Amino acid sequence: MGVRQQAAAERRYKHSAGLLLYRGAGAAREVLLGHMGGPLWSRREAGAWTVPKGEYPPDEPAWEAARREFREELGLAPPDGEAVALGEVRQRGGKIVTVWAVEGDLDPAAVVPGTFTMEWPPRSGRVQEFPELDRVAWLGLEQARTVIVAAQAAFLDRLAEHSL
Repeated sequence: MGVRQQAAAERRYKHSAGLLLYRGAGAAREVLLGHMGGPLWSRREAGAWTVPKGEYPPDEPAWEAARREFREELGLAPPDGEAVALGEVRQRGGKIVTVWAVEGDLDPAAVVPGTFTMEWPPRSGRVQEFPELDRVAWLGLEQARTVIVAAQAAFLDRLAEHSL
């Protein structure tokens, strides 16, 4: 694929940015993930957990979007610690996700998730509101690998490679 073709392909896909909070070190390291809200994910565990993240427009810097989305998704200020760039991945649907790891600690019970609306049940004409994330939890890296969106597992691997 040529440079122009690749640039055009990148513009077609949506971009998301997020912060992967972590605490502890080595085998005791944990990450903060959120279970996707809404009726489509309510009965799923594997592949239904995600880094708190969200879409951003082309004119917004990814780092600023990651911090904004953390606040919108969790209802809490993002931590101010040193950020470690974990790069990007392309999810199965084509979305490109960019993530930074930041050391921090927060109580999942303090989370006040943002919400979204959708027609539910389908073709019912009823629009309902659902939380963006219906659960937030600290998970060890091995447990997190079993439940996170498949492409985002690369962020866990990259975090484990850093000696933070």
